[in-house]
Amino acid sequence: MNVALPAFIVFLLLLPGFIARSRFKRAERASFDYSPFGQIVTEAVLWNCIFHSLWLLLSAVLFGRVLQPLLLLELLSSDPASQSRAIHGIALEFSWISAYFLTLYAGAWVVPNGFRLLITRFGLDRSGAGWFVPWLRFNQAPWYYLLTGADFEEGRRPDLIAVSAIVNVAGQAVLFTGLLTDYFFDVNGVLDRLILQQVMRRPLVADKETDATVEQDLARFYGVDGDYFVLRYSEAITLNIEYIKLAKLAAETPAGESAPAG
Repeated sequence: MNVALPAFIVFLLLLPGFIARSRFKRAERASFDYSPFGQIVTEAVLWNCIFHSLWLLLSAVLFGRVLQPLLLLELLSSDPASQSRAIHGIALEFSWISAYFLTLYAGAWVVPNGFRLLITRFGLDRSGAGWFVPWLRFNQAPWYYLLTGADFEEGRRPDLIAVSAIVNVAGQAVLFTGLLTDYFFDVNGVLDRLILQQVMRRPLVADKETDATVEQDLARFYGVDGDYFVLRYSEAITLNIEYIKLAKLAAETPAGESAPAG
């Protein structure tokens, strides 16, 4: 008990920081976090200090309950007598201590999610948004910024994102193009597949000519039947991303002509 109990207490004390860190970050990897160990621990400890300080302050201001450092030190001690006194003191305040930790864990789950939503909603992580961007930017999610247009200002964000990819089909290079609907990663954080709509294809040998009109260019594409087209990233030779702003597209379309689909 001399070794196991202090280790368990330290685990309970540090757990909120790791929960908060995992909920705040946006990472494309689902299996393992390969961030440097020192970085993981530092971030978790910082979150931990913030939450414990806030909860202790609220406990003192709202309920008149303050931290008892001596009780905590005795609990972390390897002396059986000190541990017994600390356990007896905890038993007297068990309901309050349980409420403290349960609300702390809930807050460590909910609050960082709220911060992340606010950062995303107001574009605080957008490149060029200010000096604080490196602190708020989700550096472990590069595909998120590329495939959502999150780096654009609020009024300039694209209405549609078009994806064009060259795929080897039976030894022939075929160009597929469509509107991005969703995207998914594998457990290692590698882009796995793109979900497209309004997909068209054409052999790459039928490349567009410089003097071709829009109608002539579209005529060389063949529509792909179906509601959704799944493009596996591992099968794509190249990938092109185009951000489309409908207002700009309508302004560039000559009078009497309709804007091209997709």
